[in-house]
Amino acid sequence: MRKIQLSIFMAVLLLLAACNSKESVETSSKNDDKMISKNEIKIPEGKVTPEALWAFGRMGGAELSPDGTKILYSVTYYSVEQNSSNCEWFVMNLDGTDIRQITKTPFSEYAAHWRKDGKKITFLSAENGSMQLWEMNDQGSARVQISNIKGGISDYLFSPDESKIIYIANVPYGKRTVEIYPDLPKTTGIIVDDLMYKHWDEWVTTVPHPFVADFDGKEIKNAFDLLEGTGYECPMKPFNGVEDLAWSPDGKTIAYACKKKTGLEYAISTNTDIYLYNLDTKQTVNMTEGMMGYDLMPQFSPDGSKIAWISMERDGYESDKKRLFVADANGDDKIYMTEDFDYNADFIQWTSDNQGLWFIACKEAVTNIWKIDLNKNIAQITDGVHDYEWMTQTPKGLIGMRHSMSAPNDLYAINPETGEQKQITFENKHLLDQITMGRVEKRWIKTTDNKQMLTWIIYPPHFDSTKTYPAVLYCEGGPQSTVSQFWSYRWNFQIMAANDYIIVAPNRRGLPGFGQEWLEQISGDYGGQNMKDYLAAIDEMKNEPYVDENRLGCVGASYGGFSVYWLAGHHDKRFKAFIAHDGIFNIEQQYLETEEMWFANWDMGGAYWEKDNAIAQRTFANSPHKFVDKWDTPILCIHGEKDYRILASQGMSAFNAAKLRGLDAELLIFPDENHWVLSPQNGVLWQRTFASWLDKYLK
Repeated sequence: MRKIQLSIFMAVLLLLAACNSKESVETSSKNDDKMISKNEIKIPEGKVTPEALWAFGRMGGAELSPDGTKILYSVTYYSVEQNSSNCEWFVMNLDGTDIRQITKTPFSEYAAHWRKDGKKITFLSAENGSMQLWEMNDQGSARVQISNIKGGISDYLFSPDESKIIYIANVPYGKRTVEIYPDLPKTTGIIVDDLMYKHWDEWVTTVPHPFVADFDGKEIKNAFDLLEGTGYECPMKPFNGVEDLAWSPDGKTIAYACKKKTGLEYAISTNTDIYLYNLDTKQTVNMTEGMMGYDLMPQFSPDGSKIAWISMERDGYESDKKRLFVADANGDDKIYMTEDFDYNADFIQWTSDNQGLWFIACKEAVTNIWKIDLNKNIAQITDGVHDYEWMTQTPKGLIGMRHSMSAPNDLYAINPETGEQKQITFENKHLLDQITMGRVEKRWIKTTDNKQMLTWIIYPPHFDSTKTYPAVLYCEGGPQSTVSQFWSYRWNFQIMAANDYIIVAPNRRGLPGFGQEWLEQISGDYGGQNMKDYLAAIDEMKNEPYVDENRLGCVGASYGGFSVYWLAGHHDKRFKAFIAHDGIFNIEQQYLETEEMWFANWDMGGAYWEKDNAIAQRTFANSPHKFVDKWDTPILCIHGEKDYRILASQGMSAFNAAKLRGLDAELLIFPDENHWVLSPQNGVLWQRTFASWLDKYLK
């Protein structure tokens, strides 16, 4: 299961190029003999290959200069040979001219931001050991280390006048075993006495805290911990960052999002609030007290009179509607801005005139830029088959970053009056020009309950309707994450299509972008209508004359992996091969193995021992492991051993069951990967194993 709180990132999870992401830091090159830079490879036969995917530069981390004339952005380059990456930074004019690479080092630079004078740029670097704050001029020279914080920092945010800074640093959480038993200094055992002892891919021994310090232009000093003496997280791991903190324009108030809970309380609740800390009085006010779901991403208006944020209504429901709220700067007079808008609002940004906000929203599986004024009038600014993940207002309009199923991130200049979009960066043009992409088709398919379901069909690059092709059903994870126009470096539809497969990717029940009713249907209905949606999609496509109904496959990860395991026992011989990555095999096992219990309680309906809970009992009765007796098809199981969301024991159990059933089965285990596959060589191995398994049974 993936928790998607912010579409960027979703970004999050998918954007290794962001140069401020945890994933990038962990795989970054340090002092390799050969610096990792732009890949100039030749792509044979014009096909997307695993090597081609890892050759793409991954754009992220963009920011407008203070004078509004330039854009600062990052590109992360990967080396399969070195099994590492390197993040570099560029500056260009608003129209895409005069692109200059301002860093060129064998170690990555992260989280670069303009200083207020526009002449200097700050960034994070670990070139001297720990991750610290540095400064350079806008040409990339005169690099100077600013901070020397013990243990390093992970992010930062200057006050408007740059007299103060917030930096994020980890503080110890819980008592170390060696502190309990000093005579056992080499023990590796961890004594646990509460929940949330593990999270996503780590044992929770530290938590991030925001520190507020003075800054005189050269030195950081007089720091204090905004959450001193607590075990609270701010920002919240693993996806949230400095976007959950904000300075008021006058620099007197800090707004921050925090779930002030630990252990069991943290594990069962999503109740995150936005707090206002006054630097003069040292007082903290909870401005969203009584708002019970996630409250995130506070942003003050340019004039400081108002504050906007993203809010979810219900405690324990991480996929609740992302509502846009606006209030007075002190938190009074809260207004629900998107009450009549049946889609998620994300990545909010005030207009320069204080009269409204820009935001991005996914509607019908494409993500575009929207605008809302303070009278709640909403207008869609961009249109097209793509996903925007970032934008900013400039003196000449908007700059946005977007991708699609056929192209990774690039920057676009946008006319907010006409919606015209002009590409201004071409980071991977030298590679894309060598590749023939498959056609992406939007198709509406009737479901078993007579609704219309948007399904993406991705055809082979040189599709010939007079021929027949094998087809692969893609099952989305989340379970509440849209099959939008995402560009993935693992679940990449174009590389699948390049192997002469037709890809069928339905936006089944439970996905956002089609209204709350469609989204919420899946909760408490695992193995129900959403599975019928999957089968409806593949059944319609197998009737096409160019699809060979005897060569159908089914693949997916996370909840998509659960879907594969469930369909393996219910497909009535439709499929000839299955692939499940990080999937749930045994729901009872999953309920007690996972860490964010709010997710399990909401989506599963409760615990399996609640015999009078009809929803929970239906969920656990539909556990895939209970239908292994009906498994009759070869299956590949993939799992990472650092996946603490869905433990590797789930994949191992599924593989063992298949072998005990006498089926052809294969297990791909990554001891050093989490819920994703982040290192280049593991990524290539994943793609090769994936393709060879499908080829073995579908060709």
